[in-house]
Order: sequence, then structure tokens, then C-alpha cells
Amino acid sequence: MTHIDPQSWKADLPAFREKTLAFYAGELDKGSYKGFSGLYGSYAQKGGQASMLRLRMPGGRVTRDKLAFVAQAIRDWQVPRAHFTTCQTIQLHDLGPEAVCAIMEGALDHGIVTMGGGGDFPRNVMCSPLSGLEEGEYFDVLPWAEAAGEYLMGFIRAEKMPRKLKVCFSSSPANLTHATYRDLGFAARPDGRFDVYSAGGLGNNPRMGVLVAQGVEPEMILYYIKAMWLTFRAYGNYENRGKARTRYMQEACGGPEGYARAYREKLEEVFASGEDLDLHVQPRAVTKTGDGSAAAGPRVIPQKQPGLYAVAWHPIGGQPGVDELCALSDLIAGMEGVELRLAPDETAYIVNLTGREAAQVLAATGDGARTPFETSVCCIGGATCQVGLRDSQGLLRACVQAVREAELPDGALPQIHISGCPSSCGTHQTGTLGFRGASRLVEGKPQSAFTLYAGGEQAQGCEAMGREVGVLLEADIPAFLVELGRAVAGSGKDFAAWYRDDPQGVDRLAAPYLG
Repeated sequence: MTHIDPQSWKADLPAFREKTLAFYAGELDKGSYKGFSGLYGSYAQKGGQASMLRLRMPGGRVTRDKLAFVAQAIRDWQVPRAHFTTCQTIQLHDLGPEAVCAIMEGALDHGIVTMGGGGDFPRNVMCSPLSGLEEGEYFDVLPWAEAAGEYLMGFIRAEKMPRKLKVCFSSSPANLTHATYRDLGFAARPDGRFDVYSAGGLGNNPRMGVLVAQGVEPEMILYYIKAMWLTFRAYGNYENRGKARTRYMQEACGGPEGYARAYREKLEEVFASGEDLDLHVQPRAVTKTGDGSAAAGPRVIPQKQPGLYAVAWHPIGGQPGVDELCALSDLIAGMEGVELRLAPDETAYIVNLTGREAAQVLAATGDGARTPFETSVCCIGGATCQVGLRDSQGLLRACVQAVREAELPDGALPQIHISGCPSSCGTHQTGTLGFRGASRLVEGKPQSAFTLYAGGEQAQGCEAMGREVGVLLEADIPAFLVELGRAVAGSGKDFAAWYRDDPQGVDRLAAPYLG
């Protein structure tokens, strides 16, 4: 496998600076700039007065050095807003043209690549956030995810790529990365091998992935990635951007079985080519040991390494306060082996902590979610995103405030998933409850609204896309959730048990709000 030095991307940056300055000078229109800047992992925000920058973190792993760079960039450029994304990256928002160019270049000195973070390119490779650390996982998939991410950077310049290519790895049936319904997913097995799923995805026309291979040795995964690219070149839709995603190949090939045959034919071509894509990855061992101190609490997770802990921190909406993020970086700078792991639900785990260190981190991250409901997943929203229809972040803030004021007990409401538009960046289709930005006519005039979904499930073997219940006005959603939470609390059950016993209960309670 050819290694691409992050520094080599610096040769591409002068072109980005030139086009960015032209855009902010009014010499380049929004559409043209978006088509160019996505390659660099940057987009202009709604209104065209500021930019966002997406920092790739392969496998969701943020080392102390990478976090220190992010913190320094925030301080140097007075960045007001950061976001943990559902693809396990860090986005910086409200950047001026000089800031976005300087941060993009400086990131390369710390191994952080932004190239391919948007546009028609392989996106950040995802991985179970506590891989290698979690009790009960099948095996540590993180080294393989990182190797896959490095290999995929070689496809940034490849021809005929899908509009997005999302590759992910899961270490257990919890399936946090949605390995069974991504463009290409590697799901760990108890025997130390992978089952491979392909051509799945959320958004418009969602599809579960097709099982295309079983019992794959981890050393062989790059052959399966190469076959994915070749399959899309042969069967992908290049004429219609709305269908330039791998999931549409299931239809093009006559259904899941036809797609599986087509993929396996391309896989055979890769093996027959003689190209050596075998991986030789050394498993990463945690050498740090506990110091005899202990930690406990609802946000503390004992690791499988004796005496070490992870602390969960979920900023509301995946938006950490920049001061808190910088302070956390300062705190862990001297802690041996400590790093962040970003999760697909926008949680950050600070890992490899002794009991004493965990206590310090708990104190430094007390501004986040207090209940499972407050860990709800939310895209950046239409107030920021050019294509976003509704302000998903604003909706979540209003819901959290209403639920707190109602003093609902923990467990009365589940983690919900909110997307501002059909793109499903908030993964609304896979949550127990989900909302997707929409409109509803009231007295002949369109009003801000969200479509309610219910019954989504991500666990491997139980996967389900949520069903549409109906459209609620945005202003009514906090009251609906409070009423739902009170009904659940009154039953004496938590939400999971209540919904399992009465899956139509959501529909009944939502009915008066649907109009």
C-alpha cells in the first residue's frame, strides 16, 4: 500500500486560497465555489459570509497532539464554534478566508488532512469509538480502520467516484457506525474476521447494505475496498447527482442478489490483477496501567485494561463550548496515553484515564448532556448549512429546555435524531425517534415543520429504518415530547419498555399535532 505523506497535500493549497479569496471578493458565485471547495473539506456557510472546515479524524481517534492543534487554532483565530459530527470529524465554523486557509495548512503539520472531506470523495473512515478498550467487543478494529483511511486517501484523485463514499468498521453487534447499511461496512465477528456489507445508506431512498462477503481476514480488506470502487465505476449513476450514491446500484443490478453478484465479479478482478493489497498491521497495545485509584459515575466506563477508564462527554447538539474544548486539551496534555475518541452519536470519549485522571476530566466536562435524551443527535442545521432546510440545532435546544422545565425523569424519553433536511446527517431514519426538516401548510402558507419518524434500530441483526408518522410544526415539537415523556413516566416504565409494549403509542400521542 502506498503511503501518502500529509505534507504532500500542501501543493494543492494555493489553488484553494486563490478561489477562496475570489469567492469572498464576490468574483466567484456560491455554486461554483461549493463545487470546488468540497475537495478541500470546506464549504461556505449559509449567507456566504463565513466558512466551515472539516478536520478528518480517521476512526474518530483524536490524539493529544491533534487536539492541541485544534485548541491552538481556536485560540489563534478566535474560532467561536466547533461541532462533533456523526462521521466522527471535528468541524470548525464561522471562519474567515484567512483563518480557513491557515488552519487547513497548519493541520497538515499534525497529520490532520482535510482533503476529500466534502464533495465526491471518500469521507472520514468510521470506527466503533471504544474499539480496543471496550469489554465484550469481538476484536480491536481501529488499526484496520486507520489503514483503510490511509488507503482511501489515494482515491481522492480517482475518476468516477460516488457522490460520497462512506466506509466504516464495527467491533460488535452494537453497530454504532451502521456498518450493515453504509456504502461499505466491515462488521467484526467473534472469530477475528469481518463480514462485509455494501451499497447501503440513509437519506433519500434508504437501503440496508447487501452482505457481499463473510469471514474476511482483516489483512485482505483493501481488496474489498478496491472492488467497491470498481463496482461503482461499472454500475454507478453518473448522470443524476441525486442517484450518484452506491445504494442506487442495488436497483441498477436488479436487486440485492444481482448487486452481490456484480460486486463479487469485481472482487475477482481485483484478486486476478496480481496487485498486492495485503495489509501488515501491528495491533496497538495499551501499555498504560492503573495507579490504584478508582472512578465511578454515570459517565465513567471501565475499560478492559485493568485500572483504566473512559469518560463520556456529550455536548448538547454535538457542539462543545470552545473554551471547554481548549481547557480539556490543556488538562490532558500531560496525561500519558490519553486521547479522545469521537462517536457517531456526537459523544466524545476521553480514554485511557486512571481513576484520578477520570475525576479531573469529569469535572472539566460537566457542561454536557445530563440524561439519555440530552445526548440526542443533531446535524449542524439550516441556520449554518447551505442545503439545510430547518434549524435542527435550534429545535434541539428548545426541546432540551422544555424537557428540563417539565422535570421528566431519566429514561422517559430516548435519544432522538434530528436532521435539518433529507440528507440524514443527523441519522433521523435510524433513531428510535427521529425528526427531518420539512414544511407544512397552515392556512395556505408554508410553516417550519419536521417529519416524525419512529422505530429505527441500528443494532446488528435488528436493523430497521424508522417509519414516517407525520409532520409536526416545529413550534409544537417541544410540547409533544413533554406530553410523550409524561405518558411514559406515568406508565412506570422507561421509554424502551413502553415502546416495546405499545409501538403505536407514539402515533396516538402525535395525532393531535399532525393537523
